Amino acid sequence: MFQAMHILSCSFTLLLFTEICTLPLVEETMMNRCGLLTVNKEPVPLKSIEVELEVRDHVATVVSTLNYENKEDKPVEAVFVFPLPGDAAVCHFSAKLGQTQIVAEVKEKQEAREEYDDALSSGQQAFLLEESQQSPDIFSLSVGSLPPGESASIRLEYVTELAVQADDGLRFSLPAVLNPRYQPQGSEVSSVQVTSVPASLVPYSLSLSARVSSARPVSKVESSCSLDPLQYLNTDQTQATIKLSAGHKFDRDVELLIYYKDAHQPTAVVEAGQASAKQGSLMGDPVVMVSLYPEFPQSVMSTVASRGEFVFLLDRSGSMTSLLTNSKQEKTRISSARDTLLLLLKSLPMGCYFNIYSFGSRFERIFPKSVEYSQQTMEEALKKVEEMDANLGGTEILMPLRHIYSQPCIPNQPRQLFVFTDGEVGNTKEVVDLVKKHSGSHRCFSFGIGEGASSALINGLAKEGGGHAQFITGTDRMQPKVMQSLRFALQPAVVDVSVTWDLPKGVSVTALSPPITALFQGQRSLIYAQLTGQSSEAAEGSVTVKYSLAGHPSQNQLNFSLKPAEDTGSTVHRLAARTLIRSLEMEEREKREEKDGVKKKVVELSVQSGVSSSFTAFIAVNKTGGEAIQGPLLRRNIPTVSMYLCAKLGSPMTMSCAAPARVRGPRGCTGDLPRLRGEGYSLEQQLGSQRKSLRHFHMSPDDNWVQPPLSPGEYSVEQPLGSPRKSRYSDMSLDDDGATASQSPQDPLLQLVSLQKASGCWQLDPALAAALGKTSEEVEKSKPALVNNEEWATILALIWLHGFKMDAKEEWELLAMKAVSWLRAQNALRVTDCVDAGNALLGSSVQKDALGL
Repeated sequence: MFQAMHILSCSFTLLLFTEICTLPLVEETMMNRCGLLTVNKEPVPLKSIEVELEVRDHVATVVSTLNYENKEDKPVEAVFVFPLPGDAAVCHFSAKLGQTQIVAEVKEKQEAREEYDDALSSGQQAFLLEESQQSPDIFSLSVGSLPPGESASIRLEYVTELAVQADDGLRFSLPAVLNPRYQPQGSEVSSVQVTSVPASLVPYSLSLSARVSSARPVSKVESSCSLDPLQYLNTDQTQATIKLSAGHKFDRDVELLIYYKDAHQPTAVVEAGQASAKQGSLMGDPVVMVSLYPEFPQSVMSTVASRGEFVFLLDRSGSMTSLLTNSKQEKTRISSARDTLLLLLKSLPMGCYFNIYSFGSRFERIFPKSVEYSQQTMEEALKKVEEMDANLGGTEILMPLRHIYSQPCIPNQPRQLFVFTDGEVGNTKEVVDLVKKHSGSHRCFSFGIGEGASSALINGLAKEGGGHAQFITGTDRMQPKVMQSLRFALQPAVVDVSVTWDLPKGVSVTALSPPITALFQGQRSLIYAQLTGQSSEAAEGSVTVKYSLAGHPSQNQLNFSLKPAEDTGSTVHRLAARTLIRSLEMEEREKREEKDGVKKKVVELSVQSGVSSSFTAFIAVNKTGGEAIQGPLLRRNIPTVSMYLCAKLGSPMTMSCAAPARVRGPRGCTGDLPRLRGEGYSLEQQLGSQRKSLRHFHMSPDDNWVQPPLSPGEYSVEQPLGSPRKSRYSDMSLDDDGATASQSPQDPLLQLVSLQKASGCWQLDPALAAALGKTSEEVEKSKPALVNNEEWATILALIWLHGFKMDAKEEWELLAMKAVSWLRAQNALRVTDCVDAGNALLGSSVQKDALGL
């Protein structure tokens, strides 16, 4: 079923050790030097990155080859930090030196580090790959003792599942951006300094080719980056190849959206165990991967809950001032988040409760506790939302989460938490663990905003919180993705989920996946299980998922053959091992008294399966030749891309990531780096003497746009000094009584939405007429006799939405449903006449049935 499938993501950065240096870029000097140079005018050993991707149905195998060359006259060591998808199973690491191939082994992390240090001290070449202790989506790669004039090719391989999108596309993301990860005050995590430059100055190239195959035809492949045309390899279009166009600018993650012609169907793939592995072990027994796509009754899916406590948690750290997309719209992450909160607040049902938290180095909340949704509370919240800027400093997300969870849940109002962040935190595991601890009391929906958002954080929040994760990158609009998650939140929660197996006599099953806590319409649920025992190849089994939906028991069953699939290699086993490793790592953090026993299990499983973990590392040593090195090795900085620094500074800077950091002393001795983050450590403090100049850098050619003084931990603003605040949604402002002035916002849809009342209706006033592109006289004159003003206004708004904004239906569908419910409750008169008159006024031809009336 699966063939070898390939890629590795890359945005690589040499780890700096005990000092932080940010030297100015001198282009003339750089141009006079030969070969690749860093911003510090040092030769760069990394020349190019070649990525191959193979996608088989919804699983991808990724291989990346990194080519190095030492053009200096002394041996060098390069240590790089790079991002990977948070759910990737890294399963191969090797180095090629001339004709010599060295395949790395997985060993306990400290043992691997000591072996690496010993090898370098002896003059041998060594290679070390290890996962960050704090975030599984950051890795460091050490290329040690590369002799003068020699080249080396490093091959890394991982496997991963592709997430299903709202439009049934499968999303693959190759992280190419590594943003600074904020470490909370008082954190004990050692951090690594990495050099960051604007995308245009990245001194190595990236190439990517992909092969897609499935039993179903491939209809199209889309990307946030420029691609060469899709090439089909057979007449039934079930196999195709595609390439990233030459000259990738490193200004965004490489994202591919893959579409098959038929809807996703439930499948089960059995993969045979390895003959060389011990029977009864994970790698020795067959493993089954079950993909389920639950289908719920339409009668249930068409209902929208009128209850719930909706808590919105918005990131207001300085990095949220970065542009949301790479387009010319100049829309920042924070401004798009404000627009999204407007839609969310207008779409909430009457009778629910809500609150809005925002956070940076500290956190704020609009209400002391969640309040009932009404016209008054909605208007009060919108006023506060308009005032929100990305001016709260760092990214201390744990504090507001703890405060939210400390608040008692409201009886009969299920709590739904929406988290909006650019995902730049260093304590990912601690945050995810907290959400899991409280998973029984709420559902968590997460949104990763912009390039470089941590997939480990965003996916982890949703997975452990029983919710759904979304990423907003490239030219994506935030609003439709958020509104899809709100529809999930408003649908009845699936509870009492259980999985049962029916297998032939003599075959037993061991679950490898954690229990399923959430099911959503059309969203894939994966189950991994180990099969022990003997059966005939003709034997069949079945798996049944039972659950309760809206008080009604339901189930989905899938029958499958126990005959192992061909050409899958060890893909399913590796994915299953990764799933079990992640579960055990979380258990190790929860069960303090059993830490050593659980850690031992993780190390044994990681070594047995060849899949990385936070407690192990890949180590490869070229044991031929070598002389003891006198003095320290040269270290060379290979810069990575940070979108925040690109957007704000356009010049080289250093940043921090939570990744392994060590100092090598005498042979065999290693230790942690002195912790560079003290209490309240921030990007500015990292820059030391440069902080003062950073605080006053110019934001644009307009001399009024100057960075004002900031408190510790804060490093951005958006407003010009002394400028009056304008409404975010319009040029209008909200008066003290909540009324709106008559001026209009730039976005016609947001203009109309901003005028809707909490009940779902619109008022007949000049602001509505302006939003519809008409005068007050035209609107009032067209109203049929005996029709209530608010009913007429609401029908006009619905006609305008259906007639002119169908391309954005996902954004306004819920608030339109609320408007229709309001009209029904009014027993509105002459609806047909109103629709006809509205079409005549607006120049549209919307049918009454299309409005839901």
